[in-house]
Amino acid sequence: MNQSTSTVFMIRPHSFRKNEETASNNHYQRDLPQASPQDIILRAQQEFNGLVAQLEKAGVEVIVFDETEPHETPDALFPNNWISTHADGSIGLYPMFAPNRRAERREDVALVLEHQHGFDVREIIDFTEFESHNKFLEGTGSIVLDRVNRKAYAALSERTDARALAHFCNQMNFEPVAFNAFQTVESQRLPIYHTNVMMSIGTGYAVVCLDCIDSDLERQRVQETIIEDRLKLIELTEDQVNQFAGNMIELKGANGPILVMSESAYQSLNPAQIEELQRYTTLLHAPLPTIETCGGGSARCMIAEIHLPKQIA
Repeated sequence: MNQSTSTVFMIRPHSFRKNEETASNNHYQRDLPQASPQDIILRAQQEFNGLVAQLEKAGVEVIVFDETEPHETPDALFPNNWISTHADGSIGLYPMFAPNRRAERREDVALVLEHQHGFDVREIIDFTEFESHNKFLEGTGSIVLDRVNRKAYAALSERTDARALAHFCNQMNFEPVAFNAFQTVESQRLPIYHTNVMMSIGTGYAVVCLDCIDSDLERQRVQETIIEDRLKLIELTEDQVNQFAGNMIELKGANGPILVMSESAYQSLNPAQIEELQRYTTLLHAPLPTIETCGGGSARCMIAEIHLPKQIA
């Protein structure tokens, strides 16, 4: 079982904007008042293309889909929230908080991966029924997976329901590690909307903002679980989380593991953190200012890993 993969898919945006249906609990989203709607889309596409180019240069295979017409899915470039793939050939489909994000789910992705790229899709596990109960679990945004140690870390929120998490773990053979995480917004402690903005699991290490976990008991449990699994704990500050330093993802490059993040995230790291991370991986960073500002998500959110096995000829 590998933590990271050398193949991913990404979705090029065509209607990107600050999504009004997600802004209620994604406190990282902000307006760009001086930019026209078309300017915002063009900037997002340039940032998207730049990240794709860097990944491919590093030896990652990137399968690019375009956002489907009629281009009414402003968060389509964040596919990790509606789909995950797994080494046993299964694909998970997830319940989404915002109604206009549910339209991002599409059947053609699995078909293209299977019939054009030779991946073995053995089962599609559909968790979307939770939407009818107003319960949500937004894929690997809500759940940070330690695929090696079979742990599913989840910061509970409006978008990450405890019962949906338990069902996922039962179906997919993970042990849940649930906790509550917060960020300071205008002097209030408000829930962090997605776990993957405050932690990331790599091969042999975990990058986590323990300061976001206000409960001493929950913080201790997360810390002990990471240490018990022999992962090196590299801590972030909440200020670094606000620069998307937690929104990292490890992938396999041509010359070994790479840790992908935005330029903002990289610039927020201190020299000791960079030195520690470079013991395990090579750091890859790309500028994503428009996507981060309007979308409230960063590099990890844009990348859907492909862990599916290849078909046997």
